[in-house]
Amino acid sequence: MSADQSSPSLQANASNKPSPPFSNGKASVAPPGVTVDERVELKDMLPTAPTLPVEEDIMQLARIGELGAMQRLIDGGKFSVNFTDEEGITPLHWAAINCQYVVCKYLIETGADVNAKGGESIATPAMWAAQRGHYYIVNLLLQNGADPLLTDVQGYNILHLATFDGNVFLLVLLLHHNISVDIPDPHGHTSLMWAAYKGFPACVDLFLRWGANVYATDETGFTALHWALVKGSHGCIQKLIEYGSDRFAETTTNKTPAITADEMKTTYIWHKALSDCGYDDEGNPKSMTIPLGYLVKEKKSFAVKFFFMWPFLMIWCVVAILSHMVVYAAIPIALVAVYGMHWVAQEVLQWAPNDMKSMHRTPFLAGIFAGTLFLVGIRWLTAILPATLLSHPILNFIFAVCLGLCGYFYFCSMLFDPGFVPKLGGVSQQKAVIDELFDQWIFDDRNFCVQCMVRMPLRGKHCKRCGRCIAKHDHHCPWIYNCVGVNNHRHFFFYILSLEVGLLVLIRLVLLYFGTLPEPSDLECNILSQSLCRILNSDPFTAILTVWVSLQLTWITMLLLVQLVQISRAQTTYENMYSQRLHNHSHKASEEITSTLAASAPSLEGAELSRGVMGLDSALPGQLHNANGHHGHSHREGWFSHWKKLLGLDTFVATAQDGLGSRNRSRHDRNPFSRGIITNCKDFCCDPAPVFGKRVTGAAMLGGEVVNYARMYERPSRMKLRTRHSDQSHGAYRSVSTDDTV
Repeated sequence: MSADQSSPSLQANASNKPSPPFSNGKASVAPPGVTVDERVELKDMLPTAPTLPVEEDIMQLARIGELGAMQRLIDGGKFSVNFTDEEGITPLHWAAINCQYVVCKYLIETGADVNAKGGESIATPAMWAAQRGHYYIVNLLLQNGADPLLTDVQGYNILHLATFDGNVFLLVLLLHHNISVDIPDPHGHTSLMWAAYKGFPACVDLFLRWGANVYATDETGFTALHWALVKGSHGCIQKLIEYGSDRFAETTTNKTPAITADEMKTTYIWHKALSDCGYDDEGNPKSMTIPLGYLVKEKKSFAVKFFFMWPFLMIWCVVAILSHMVVYAAIPIALVAVYGMHWVAQEVLQWAPNDMKSMHRTPFLAGIFAGTLFLVGIRWLTAILPATLLSHPILNFIFAVCLGLCGYFYFCSMLFDPGFVPKLGGVSQQKAVIDELFDQWIFDDRNFCVQCMVRMPLRGKHCKRCGRCIAKHDHHCPWIYNCVGVNNHRHFFFYILSLEVGLLVLIRLVLLYFGTLPEPSDLECNILSQSLCRILNSDPFTAILTVWVSLQLTWITMLLLVQLVQISRAQTTYENMYSQRLHNHSHKASEEITSTLAASAPSLEGAELSRGVMGLDSALPGQLHNANGHHGHSHREGWFSHWKKLLGLDTFVATAQDGLGSRNRSRHDRNPFSRGIITNCKDFCCDPAPVFGKRVTGAAMLGGEVVNYARMYERPSRMKLRTRHSDQSHGAYRSVSTDDTV
C-alpha cells in the first residue's frame, strides 16, 4: 500500500487494495490496512534475481550467510563492506533481514554503516530486522550504534515496524532503549493504536503498562479504542477500557466507539468487554441490583469479603433446611434456597472487578471450605465434645489438635506470600537483566517475564490470577485463593495432612456420638433403613453436616497422595503436569548459536553452521511461540474438565500415569532436583525455616543446602552440588559438567 493509503479504512466494504509486492524485496513493510475481507496484510519480501555467480555476489552471500566467501571478496578488495546497489541497499541489510547473526557481526566489526538507509522504504538494517522480529539482530545493531529514532520513507520508526510484527520481546528490548512509546507516525498513529488495530493483546498490555497515552488521537480523531474495535479483539478492547480509555470519545466525523463497533460488526465483542469491565452496554458503570449496593464504595474489598463469607450462610441454610424438614419438602426447598443465593452471588459477580468474572477467580471456593470448617468446629464444641469427652478423651484431643492446625495452616496458605519473585527497582535494572540474558542467549519466555519485567528463576512461573511470578511455583489453588509456592508449600501440605487426619477422626467421633444418643420415641421410616432413620432423627444437623464433610475426603485424599508423591520426587504440580522439559531454561538453538560465535571461524563450514542455526526465525530463542505468548491453537474447557482441575483429578491421573511410566524414562528426562526419596523428604520437612511463621522469600533446602529459588537461574547438577560462599546470597549453582543429569 502506498504512503497515502497508510491509514486503515473503517468502511467494511472498503476497496483499499495493497500495492504489488516490492519487486526487489527490499525490507520495507507496507502499512497494514483493512482489505475487502477485513484481514490485515503485510507485504512479502522477495530478493532480487541474482546477476552474478553466488560466490561473487556479496548480496547473495550476505543473504544466505556464506561468511567465508564474503570475507574473501572483501579482503580481496572486490567489494567494500559498505557496498550498495542502485537502491542503497548494503550487505548488512540482507544479513539483518535473513537473521544471519555471524555475518552481521562480521560486517559491523569490519566497519559497516549500521544506519545506512536503502530500498524503496529507505530503511536501516535494524528496521529490516525488526520487521521480521529478529530481536537478537536488532540488539546487536543497537549495541553498535544503530539509531532507534530514525524513520523510513513512510515516517515509521523501528518501534512502529516492530509493532506490525507483534513480537513482544522485541518491543521490550526497544522500549528499554529509551524510545518514547507515544511517538506518532505521520498520520498520528501511535504504537498503541497499531497494536490495537492489529489485535495483539500482549503488546497493548505492554504499551499500557509502559505508560502509553490511551487518550491520544490520530489525524482523524480515532483513539486506540476505535482501532481495537476495527479488529474486534476482545483482549485489546478490554485492556484499553481497564486503563481508562474514553468510552465516549468522538472522532472528527462524530463517531463514538459504539458507532465504530456497529459499523465494523464488532458490537457483541464491544458489549462483552464493557460488561467484563463493569459497564453496561451504553458504557455506564453498572449498579448493584441487590439492596444496599449504593453503600459499597470499594468494589475489590467488598467482593473479596462477600464471596468469602457468602458460602458460610449458604452451607448453614442448606444443612439446616435438610435437617429440620421432611425429606420430600426439604430437598426442593434447599434447591430453591441454593438457586436464590447463587443468583445473588451472580449479581454481585457481574458488578465485581474484572479480575473476578467467574466464581473460581473469587474466594468463593475458599469460603466453602472455611464455612465448613467453622460449622464443624461449632458442632464439635456444642454437641460432640460434651457427649464423648469422658469416654474418648484421646480422640477428642487429636481432633482438637487437627482442627487447630488445619485452621492455622489454612489461613497461612491463604494469607502468606507464596514466594513472589522480587520486582526490579527501575528501568535501568531491567535493562541490565535484559542485556545479561542477551549475552547468555536466553532472552525468551522461559527466562524473562514480560508482565513482571524480571528474570524468571528456575522452577518459577507467572501466575495470571495473582499477577506475579512465583518462585518454585506448585499450582494456583482456588480453595485457598492463593498460589502454592516455595514460601507456603509446606504450610499447604500440613493443611491438607491435618485436614485428612481430622476428617477421619471426626467421622469416628460422630459414630461414637450417635451411639450415646437415646433412640427417638416417634421413629417412623418410610424410605431409609431403621438404623439410618434413627441417626437422622437423633441429630439430623450433625448427620447431614457429617455426610457433607465426608464427601470432601475423596478429593482431599487424592490431593494428599499427589503431594506425597511429588514431595518424594522433589517435584512440583506444574512440573508433574508439563514434564521435566521445564527445568531446561535454554534452547538447543541458543546453545548452537553460542558455540558458533565462540568458534568465530571465518570459513564456509562455520557460515553453513550459522546459516543452519540462524536462517529460520522459529529457531530463535523466545520465538517458539507467537508474539503474544499464545500457542497456535485455543482450547475451550467443558464443565467436566474444569471441575476435574478444581478437584485435582487431572493431577492425580497424571501422577499415576507418570508413576507407571517412570521405568521407561530416559536419563535426560529425570528430575535434576531430586536427591533420592529420603533426602527429598528431609529437604521438605526438615527445612530450618519456621513452620509457625513466615520464611525468607525463596529460601528452601536442596540436597541439605539452603538455596534461594527466587534467584536460582542455573540448573543444578545431580552429581555434585556446589555453592560458593560468594554465590550463596544469590542462590546460584555451578555445574560441574556439561551433562548434569544422570
